Amino acid sequence: MKQRNIILCGFMGCGKSTVGALFAKKNGMAFVDLDSYIEKQQNKTISDIFAESGEAYFRELEKQAAKELSEKNGLVVAAGGGTLTFPENVETFRKNGKIVLLDIPIETVAKRLENDTTRPLLNRPDKDKAMKELYDKRLPLYRAAADIIVNGDDSPMQVCKNITAAL
Repeated sequence: MKQRNIILCGFMGCGKSTVGALFAKKNGMAFVDLDSYIEKQQNKTISDIFAESGEAYFRELEKQAAKELSEKNGLVVAAGGGTLTFPENVETFRKNGKIVLLDIPIETVAKRLENDTTRPLLNRPDKDKAMKELYDKRLPLYRAAADIIVNGDDSPMQVCKNITAAL
């Protein structure tokens, strides 16, 4: 029997990469961070892709990567923060996977991303305001995309247990 994919979604800093790698290891699955996958294909960082070609170009790469990964089995995929705000990507991933939202409060996001300078959408003087606006815009989309919602505000090991229990 083929093993369906697990797609982790949630706001930047919610722990998709950390939890995803741990969950994959515990369950004998392969882990793929969508942003890293795109960076490897393009031989550039996400920040450079945004700077050189813009967000629209990046979103096209993201859509293509989602299609490629959804054709494989037994993956745990950490989706980028904006990936599942697009219905097309939600449909693509749903064909062969369960979408799991790692839900964390904005206060936890702010704390985790306090000194992070790698997020192109937050590299601005009004970072906290931008973060809050983006969070408020994206959270309802994540909730709509998710098959399962788990509390992502626990330790990575506990979040893995929460996902296992919810599946």
